[in-house]
Parts: sequence; structure tokens; C-alpha cells
Amino acid sequence: MRISLLLPCLAALALSPAPALAWGSEGHQVVALIARQYLKPEARRRVDAILATDQDTLTAPDMAARATWADAWRREHKDTENWHFADIELDDGDLAKACPESPSGDAAASAGPATECIVTKLEQFTRELAAPATSPQERLLALKFVLHFVGDLHQPLHASDNHDRGGNCVALALGGPRTVNLHGYWDTVVVGEIDPDAKALAKQLGKRIRRQEMAAWSTGTPKDWARESFGLARQVVYTVQSQPGCDETRAPIALPAGYDAQARHVAAEQLAKAGWRLAQVLNRALAPVGDVGAKG
Repeated sequence: MRISLLLPCLAALALSPAPALAWGSEGHQVVALIARQYLKPEARRRVDAILATDQDTLTAPDMAARATWADAWRREHKDTENWHFADIELDDGDLAKACPESPSGDAAASAGPATECIVTKLEQFTRELAAPATSPQERLLALKFVLHFVGDLHQPLHASDNHDRGGNCVALALGGPRTVNLHGYWDTVVVGEIDPDAKALAKQLGKRIRRQEMAAWSTGTPKDWARESFGLARQVVYTVQSQPGCDETRAPIALPAGYDAQARHVAAEQLAKAGWRLAQVLNRALAPVGDVGAKG
């Protein structure tokens, strides 16, 4: 079970556990808002039409808010907990071990099982979103999970582990009495440091996506995206020199010089990448071939 730290503001940072929210609410909203900028007209119309049928009150009904729905849902539905991550261990890098293939069947993706990982669930829900035979209720669930899981998969600690609960056992010292675990730092602190306003950050990051990035980011599968996030975890996230495993007696670790700036750079690119890729997933699933693209 993933347990992370939700921080309302930097001044209140503390090392007390709470439900993990990859990227936090702001980060997921940023991903959805960037994606919306690049949806084809028909895809945008269908997204809004599907969400308009939703009577769920866990979040607000708009696309950005619904991108946070899966985290709100998991609080009372622990059987969906494992769907949010793939624990690829740093010491072996084995995606197949972290996310074993599940036999395909006729059951709806929302029916489980609870042991499946984010890569499998994202692939399943994406197929359901595109399939004409999917029931309206299952299509709605598929859309809400896709909106969330594309963002999750681009948070490096949702595709990596050092036998430390995805960084949740690694305490960081941020100066003075402020402490946070590594997972919570990447979920919320880094994004808030870039810009605490989701709409402003989405507009800023969305405008900066270049054509060569669009082309590069349009390739690959959820498995590829998981390996990409894992690579960033190895190259950047875990340079805090933490030890494997969980040990409550370990003192908080100070961030290495330059770590915070590098983390902001990586997080900004991952949010932009997730937003662009989410748009392409939705365009392929919900817009007919030949529909003219949209931005804005």
C-alpha cells in the first residue's frame, strides 16, 4: 500500500502519512488542462459529453477536476490501490516482475483484479474507452481512470521503488523544521514550487511544447512510459543517496546541491509530456481519423 504525504502548504510540511496523490491535485489538473489544449474538437466534445453523464460528487465535474477522481475513489476502494503504480525495483529494473501480464478476459477493467498495476490498467481502460461496445457507465469509468493514470505514470516514483514504498520511507530535510518524504516531495512540493496555480502552470507548460517534442512524445506505449519514468528515478530522483528499505530511525536527508532545481526541471517536463500524451490517447480513442486538431 502506498502511503504518502499531502501538503497543504510548505509551511505545514510534516512527516505524517496520508493517502498518496501522485502529482497531488494540482499536478493532475495541470496534466488534464494541458491535454485539453491539444484535444481534437470531436475528442473534446466527447470527453465533455461523457463527463456530463457523471453524477459522482467526489470531485467537481469538469475535466481537470475529474483527473483527480481516481485518488478520491481509492480512499474508500482500496482494491484499486495497486492500480496507481508499478514498483520497478532499482536493483533489478524488471518491469515484468513489477507488473506481470494478466490474462485477458471479458470482465470490465473496473472489476479488477486488485493486484494489477498501472501499466495493465491504463492499457485496459484505454481499450475500453475506444471500443464501441463498451457500456456508457464503464466508458465513464474508463475515461476518469485514463485521465488520472497517464499523469500517475509520468511521476517517476509511481514507476520505481527502492524497497522503500516508492520513496515514502525516505525522509527529507527541507530546512528548519520542515520535513517531507521523498514521494510527497515529488507529488506536491516540486509542482507547487514551479507555480502553485494549476491553470497558469498548464498554460505556461502547454505553450512551451515544441514540434520536435510533440513528435517524440507521440510514440511509445504505457510500458515505454513506465520505463522512461523509471530511468528518471534512477538518474535523478534517487540521487538523494538514500538507503534501500524502510527504517524509521533514519534521520532526514538533506537535498544535494542543485537537486531542487533539477527536480523542478524534470517535473515540468514530465507534466508537459503527460499532458501531450493524454491528449493523444484521448484523440485516438474518441476522435475520428481526419478530424482537425485543436489548441486552446
